[in-house]
Amino acid sequence: MITWGLLWGSAFAQDTVVPNENLVVEGVPPISKSLVEEIGLYTESRGAAFLSWHPARREMLIQTRFGDVPQIHQVKMPGGARTQLTFFPERVASANWRPGRGDGFIFSKDIGGNEFFQLYWKAAGTGKVSLLTDGKSRNTGGIFSRSGGKLAYESTRRTGKDTDIYWMNPSDAGSEKLLLAVDGGGWSVTDIAPDEKGLLLHNYISANESQIWWLDPATGQKKQLSPVEKEKVSYSGATYTPDGRSILYTSDKDNEFSRLFKMDLASGKSEVISPKLNWDVSAFTLSDDGKVLAYVVNEAGVERLAVCQFPSGKPIKLAAIPEGTVGGLSFHSNNRDLAFTLSSAQSSSDAFSVDVKTGKLTRWTESETGGLDPTAFSKPQSIKWKSFDGREIYGFLYLPPAKFSGPRPVILNIHGGPESQFQPGYLGRNNYLLNELGVAIIFPNVRGSAGFGKTYLAADNWEKREDSVKDIGALLDWIGTQPNLDASRVMVMGGSYGGYMTLASMTHFNDRLRGGLDVVGISNFVTFLEKTEGYRRDLRRVEYGDERDPKMREILQAISPTNNVQKISKPMFIVQGKNDPRVPLNEAEQMVAALRKKGGTCWYLMAKDEGHGFGKKKNADFQFYATVRFIQEVLLK
Repeated sequence: MITWGLLWGSAFAQDTVVPNENLVVEGVPPISKSLVEEIGLYTESRGAAFLSWHPARREMLIQTRFGDVPQIHQVKMPGGARTQLTFFPERVASANWRPGRGDGFIFSKDIGGNEFFQLYWKAAGTGKVSLLTDGKSRNTGGIFSRSGGKLAYESTRRTGKDTDIYWMNPSDAGSEKLLLAVDGGGWSVTDIAPDEKGLLLHNYISANESQIWWLDPATGQKKQLSPVEKEKVSYSGATYTPDGRSILYTSDKDNEFSRLFKMDLASGKSEVISPKLNWDVSAFTLSDDGKVLAYVVNEAGVERLAVCQFPSGKPIKLAAIPEGTVGGLSFHSNNRDLAFTLSSAQSSSDAFSVDVKTGKLTRWTESETGGLDPTAFSKPQSIKWKSFDGREIYGFLYLPPAKFSGPRPVILNIHGGPESQFQPGYLGRNNYLLNELGVAIIFPNVRGSAGFGKTYLAADNWEKREDSVKDIGALLDWIGTQPNLDASRVMVMGGSYGGYMTLASMTHFNDRLRGGLDVVGISNFVTFLEKTEGYRRDLRRVEYGDERDPKMREILQAISPTNNVQKISKPMFIVQGKNDPRVPLNEAEQMVAALRKKGGTCWYLMAKDEGHGFGKKKNADFQFYATVRFIQEVLLK
């Protein structure tokens, strides 16, 4: 094993990069400063995300990074200066101006990636920051009433695992009131009635099953608005119309994909208001005057923005919007400026707006790409392949530039979730792998991924878990049929659930893979379910199976990588954050120990100040340097 303590005093240490004090590095060979310089520009890109409109002025809050972690900035005009408003050593996750008043905004922040978020109030003008929550529990959400007088949110302070519903006056840190004590970690507030006499709640049970509820804040009484179903149905995004008489929401009721519905609250009757689509309506928003509706359609990962008059549904023509991903939809109070965040393969995420009166598209931020020409970055190709059972599986292929001849080595990069989806956005650092190393990258959306219908989404649950791993085997077969890809040089990597998929792929296809890179991945489903934070444990049992059931426990143990480690003979790299509440540190430590016990090659990188992935630039940079070294040693030699 190579440890950095032995290298610091060596003669060549001056030519290598020394990891910062928060990183534990084992088995990773020295990283030369020349390699860091070569990679340099690819680590200097940044993105910006729209967060909130000012309630009166045509100005916005965005999240971007100029130091080590993203902070909140204000932009007063398109292309204007990004003025930093928060200054913390930890990432600030969200921010929202108080409606109607503009006297400040709330924001959310945790410590060291532990995801025990606290809500804060930052006053305009004075810059004073006040803690609104208890400083201990996990606090999420932060929905303002239309007047700005109430702020509703969820907190685990009562039990440590149940997401109870609170509200407060954000100007008074001691005004919080428990509105509803719930059972479970999937409850959240989605909107407050215009008259503040009702709240809309979402009860998330699983990716395939959720409900809409109404809560009376005066009495604490609640009732279910979504029908009680015999089959599993998903509901989300419930929002009041301005008159408070109806709500809008999305649901896959009686359909493979989520559609947009309107429910009349007096009668309880719902109608579909989105056009006929064979894809999910993934997001929507309504203007303050209720006259314009905007929504996003997810077409196999590519997101399209649509705007129409409401309630007639008459389409409003917009200027062409670059192909990519669209998020954070929000209308300004002027009812014509619609803001969103856009990311594409050739553009880092940035804040945009569209004028729904003229259709004109305006770019508010233009984030740097390290001086590199983004138009030279690879655009993805949509690919499909047949799996073991004839099911069609989807993914995206990024090819290196034409200067690299012959069949190219391949990295399979598997997303987390598993109820997530790879979408063709900006690759950031990974463009180095394409442009400079000549490696092709495939991002598979194996069964269990979102965006391809509810049957596809549920196709990996419980005892069907390894069917998704077989999809990777079928992908390896497909690679063997492609003349521009080298089936003899393939490695696999992924984060979170993608980390489990990496480990599982190595146990199943060790002879067909050069190695694996697991980032915050599950190594044993039983220990994971027993130790993941309490507020998410039952939610994960619905997806993976309940380890307390003897038969399910036996299945989970049988498929867990720690119990199949003897099948892995190729090099492995394990990356973990010490404070990870989702996939605890133990999952990495036990996999590293098992690999080393059998004499396998295992690199290990752990950050003491990170959680579920590396959020601090200095840590993420070192992780990427080590990743490149692993690729050089394992895939390219």
